[in-house]
Amino acid sequence: MPLGEELVREQPERERAFLVGLDVRTRGRSGAKGTVTAQASVARDAAAMQPAKAGAPKSNGKPSIPEFDADESLAELRTLAESAGANVVGEILQRRDRPDPATLIGAGKLDEIAGAAASVNADVLLFDHDLSPSQQRNIEKIVQRRVIDRTQLILDIFARHAKTREGQLQVELAQLQYMMPRLAGHGVEMSQLGGGIGTRGPGETNLETDRRKIARRVRHVEEQIENVRRIRAQQRQRRESAPVATVALVGYTNAGKSTLFNALTRAAVLESPRMFATLDPTIRGVELPSKRKVLLSDTVGFIRSLPHTLVSAFRATLEEVQRASLILHVSDASSRLSAEQDAQVEIVLKELEAEKKPRLRVMNKIDLLDDEVALALQTDALREDAKTVYVSAVEGTGLDKLLDRIDAMIEEDRVSRVHLRVPQKEGKMLAMLEARARIYSREYKDGAVELDAEAPASVVRRVREWVI
Repeated sequence: MPLGEELVREQPERERAFLVGLDVRTRGRSGAKGTVTAQASVARDAAAMQPAKAGAPKSNGKPSIPEFDADESLAELRTLAESAGANVVGEILQRRDRPDPATLIGAGKLDEIAGAAASVNADVLLFDHDLSPSQQRNIEKIVQRRVIDRTQLILDIFARHAKTREGQLQVELAQLQYMMPRLAGHGVEMSQLGGGIGTRGPGETNLETDRRKIARRVRHVEEQIENVRRIRAQQRQRRESAPVATVALVGYTNAGKSTLFNALTRAAVLESPRMFATLDPTIRGVELPSKRKVLLSDTVGFIRSLPHTLVSAFRATLEEVQRASLILHVSDASSRLSAEQDAQVEIVLKELEAEKKPRLRVMNKIDLLDDEVALALQTDALREDAKTVYVSAVEGTGLDKLLDRIDAMIEEDRVSRVHLRVPQKEGKMLAMLEARARIYSREYKDGAVELDAEAPASVVRRVREWVI
């Protein structure tokens, strides 16, 4: 048998996934019908937080934010499925006036989906919606296939991409918290806690035993994560003892945060179009134009309706965002839904109590825009917005301007202009000034060097005896 055929046979076959979306028709106060996906309405609460883009229409004083429509929501589910390693073999979008409380999409449509899934030999059904435990059981009975909701799919992707022990613990905690209310019904023997003839006595049902096992495991994982938080707090305390600010990258998943992180730090963090390619935080030093050093932190991407269990589990990692001096909010400038994605990021930042942190909006991927649009983004009118920078992390466009903006917004170790007269014999101090200060003029007089320089406060303190 040829070697190529052996390798093909050894590779595990990808699961065949059938996607199911739900489009809930809504009726406004005026009586006009509209549609909204089951997940999209969450962005409305954050709409008021968003600054209006140039030329964006407003209504009632609030910016108009385009929402995910049903097709775009299903397209995002398709990307999530592919990130989880699935092969999408079919999809159906159900439109209803309201979700069905028993099966979400209705028994009639579910029979149709069961037939369609069987015709393509699907292994699993992926729902673009969160399912209650009873809904998941009811659907599985009808379709006779595994059923996974949106939250479980995201948890699976996180588990697939977590590489460090810390990341694996955080994902495991979120999975355990998700599993706990879903134990009931997995087999007749686990369908009840007892209460009938033959169920009383010293023994426990399988369900109660499993619940206790999971509860013990949850406590164990929480203790390990608490140890991680203590170690991280100690590391942060050591960093904060020096006047070095931390800048945290946040943004919607696949907005290009890791590409921007690599471009600024020359690191080798994984860059991937797959969702949630970055789970484990990475911190690297960056030198600003003023010669100050800052620490740049790459964090996990956010997503529409990010499961609360994940936000809680990853709180140890996301503490870097809470403690950052400046947040770089990276947006995909090429996406029609960038404003709606930004609203989702705002929701998570609010949950982290970091929404009031100093913020700089970084509109990334301008290389994917038409040349005329990209040129318009560089006009003087938009440059007046000191809180927004347009860049291409792939091509390096706008990175110098980005570093200048970060430099201007960082309060730690503020830079000031000083005039110095340093003896030439102080070679170590002169070398330090050369490395850590921006020197505008240098003149040699009577065995001393007169310098006109711009330097951080920590440097000025070390040379204060020679300040004129």
